[in-house]
Amino acid sequence: MAAVVGTPDLRRTAVFVIQTLAVALCYYAAGRLGLVRELVVEGAVFTPIWPPTGVAVASLLILGIRSWAGIALGALLVILSLTSLRPAVIGNLAGNTAAPVCAYLMLRKVGFRTDLARLRDGLALVFLGALTAMLISSTVGVGLLLLTDKIAAHSFWAVWLAWWVGDAMGVLIVTPVLLVLYTLRRPLHLSRWKEGAGLALIACAVVPLATRSHVSLLFLVYPLLIWAALRFQLGGSMLCALFTSVLATVAATDGAGPFVGLTRIEVMLKLQAFNGTMALTALLLSAVIAEQRSTRRSVERACQELVEVLEHLTAGDIPPGRPTKDEDS
Repeated sequence: MAAVVGTPDLRRTAVFVIQTLAVALCYYAAGRLGLVRELVVEGAVFTPIWPPTGVAVASLLILGIRSWAGIALGALLVILSLTSLRPAVIGNLAGNTAAPVCAYLMLRKVGFRTDLARLRDGLALVFLGALTAMLISSTVGVGLLLLTDKIAAHSFWAVWLAWWVGDAMGVLIVTPVLLVLYTLRRPLHLSRWKEGAGLALIACAVVPLATRSHVSLLFLVYPLLIWAALRFQLGGSMLCALFTSVLATVAATDGAGPFVGLTRIEVMLKLQAFNGTMALTALLLSAVIAEQRSTRRSVERACQELVEVLEHLTAGDIPPGRPTKDEDS
């Protein structure tokens, strides 16, 4: 009996350990990927897009609150890869863990759905998951830099803004992509694969041109985002936004294209403004389109049911599911 009772507990423990290690490895890999491109603002190094926040929020939404342990372990691994273990590291670890957990709790409170098929879900992810929750990690992190004399007092707000926007961009760009991959179901419907291939080829030609041209051509990206959202909804628009954001970040850190001749603060502001508006456009437009299509399908089903009822009434039959007079009596 002890073995029978202990087996489910052992299985749950093994699943928890595997999930924790998987989340930690994904967080660490995303962190190392994010550190490939860095900008310096007021003497502090930051990443324009911090992918681990997106990984963390997606893990919590998919696996639940128990994945906080994997997030904390992954954050610790990333921090230790950059510096030694010090008291300030504990504060950073707490802030990097608390921010996505708070994002998850707020999203859960408002009934967030991971398919992002409603406008309210897109707005919740933007304003609660990204902009509000990431205030925690940026405030804790920059506050510790100030307390440990790593930055001057007059640099606080510039560094804080860069940290906050980088964390928020990770949620806005990475989390929707991971949620789309999670909700994919087989078999995949590839009826528009030719159009998708054409969109991908055009994006591969237009996006590098827009992000590398000395003439300001970043606006050329928006027709592609609209096309992707209209035809391929969230998956297409967010993949397009992710691709564009990566190339724009590379151009910004190289000081190329539309970022030539700008100060580091100006580069940060221009890049983050572009990434932010692009991610918002892709996410919210896709949510609106998905919601409208869902409403249309509901109306079509209601109309079809009404037609069936009218056909039965015209034929003198009792519509299915309707009680007869004898049954009523």
